[in-house]
Order: sequence, then structure tokens, then C-alpha cells
Amino acid sequence: MRFGVVYPQTEYPTDPAAIRDYAQTAEGLGYTHILAYDHVLGANPDRPGGWRGPYTHQHTFMEPFTLFTYLAAITEKIEFTTGVIVLPQRNTALVAKQAAMLDLLSAARLRLGVGIGWNPVEYEGMGENFKTRGRRMDEQVELLKRLWTEELISYQGRWHNFSDVGINPLPTQHIPLWFGGHHENVLRRIAKWGDGWMPNYRKAADVAPLLERLATFLDEQGRSSQDLGLEVRLQYGQGNPEEWTQTTGEWKALGATHASLNTMGYGLNSAQAHIKAITLFGEEFRLTKS
Repeated sequence: MRFGVVYPQTEYPTDPAAIRDYAQTAEGLGYTHILAYDHVLGANPDRPGGWRGPYTHQHTFMEPFTLFTYLAAITEKIEFTTGVIVLPQRNTALVAKQAAMLDLLSAARLRLGVGIGWNPVEYEGMGENFKTRGRRMDEQVELLKRLWTEELISYQGRWHNFSDVGINPLPTQHIPLWFGGHHENVLRRIAKWGDGWMPNYRKAADVAPLLERLATFLDEQGRSSQDLGLEVRLQYGQGNPEEWTQTTGEWKALGATHASLNTMGYGLNSAQAHIKAITLFGEEFRLTKS
């Protein structure tokens, strides 16, 4: 299993030096990747009609492509994972271009996680239709793969019209495309296009039935579960190594290939506290020796 960290952006300072210290510490400890969430806009809870959601305009979110471009310049080998880019609210060609550039500038250290999101207010502000996001994503994924591999493409669909165009430079690698979410339609997308799945469950037992369903869809596509990676979240909690060991063992038994440690939501109110937390976990699991 490859261990990474969830960048704690809702609780972490925006000072570039602090961000550098976090990334370089994670790399030095032996973590294989940094995962970052994606939200472009935050809603005001006091807006007309109100708002109820896990994040508001007061939560800090660093834009993942920009954040990772900075981190690529100050690290050497740690990988970067979006967990996940809310793809249907973004322009497809621009995402293809940004991902290709990050792949190039990071020396092929990008793993792109995508999802449809849950926030209609954010979609409204981004000028896209929340109700058609799943169908739009299907078109987007097909186009991303073509834009990354073909010099020129032509395509006319419901949401896109490309006439003999392409991005330059192309990425240096096959950019791994991973999917977040749990709906049956998500599982079908993974089976058809995905390199991996990022379920947002805390317990391995909750994911097991979905993995069985996913295996059926993979078989329909002539693929197997061995073709996919599985990225899970580990919770820092109260910093209890026994709980970490038990949870990690359960995920490993289920076939998880990647795990990212989340330190948000546990009262760590400074950069130093988050760095100390990932240090404790990294030393406990001796990541530098794995």
C-alpha cells in the first residue's frame, strides 16, 4: 500500500513557506503522494434561501492545479493527486491543458482524480448546469483522453464542439484517471475509463459490496479488478497507532493500493500541529523504509 497525505487546506495557513514545509516534510517522511480537494467557490450560509453544507465561503481551498505546480518546483519525487477535481463545472479543454502542463512540469507525477461534485451553488457560479453534470462528465472523459493522446481532434457532442484542434504540448505520460463517488453510474465510468477509484468511506466493510458490483461492470468491459487502483482515506483521529494499524489492515485485506491520511477536523490548529501529525504517522509506519 502506498501512503499519502490529504493536504489540510481548510485548516492550513496560506503562507508559501508553510506550504513548502508541509510538502517537503511529507516527501522526507516517505509519503508517496499529496492529495488535495477541489472547491472553487464557497457559499455564504446567510445568502438568500440559506445554505447548508460542509464548507462555506470561510473555508480556505487552494486550487489544486496551481498548488501542485508550486509544489512540483520544490519537491523531487512525491506525487500529486486531485481528490477530486469537480470536472463538469470546469471547461474541458482547459482541464486537459492544465493537467498536461502539470504532468510536464512535475516530471509525470500527476494522478488526476475527478468527480461530479455535490454543490449546486458552485455550479451556478461556474456557469454550468448541476442537473446534467453526470452526462456532461461522460463526454468530458472521452475528450480528455483524446486531447491527451491525439495531435488534433474533431468532435461534436451535446456540450462540446471541437473542429480540428489540439493541445500542445501533450502530456509526457498516460495521465492516470481516477474517479470519486459511489453511484452505480460512477462504477460504470470506472469500469469503462478508470485507472482507479477513490471511495470516500471510512470503513472497509462499507465498500466491499460496491467492489463486487464494480467487478461485474469490469467484466462487462473485458477488464478485471487487477486493472484498477483503490485509494482510501485514513483518519488521523486522536493519533492512536493501534486504530491506524487495524484500519489499515482492513483496507489492505480489501485490496486497497493507496491510502491518504486526513488530519483535518481533529483540532490541529496550526501548521506545526498538522506537520507533527503526519510525522507521527509516518514514523509509526516507517514509511522511509517501505
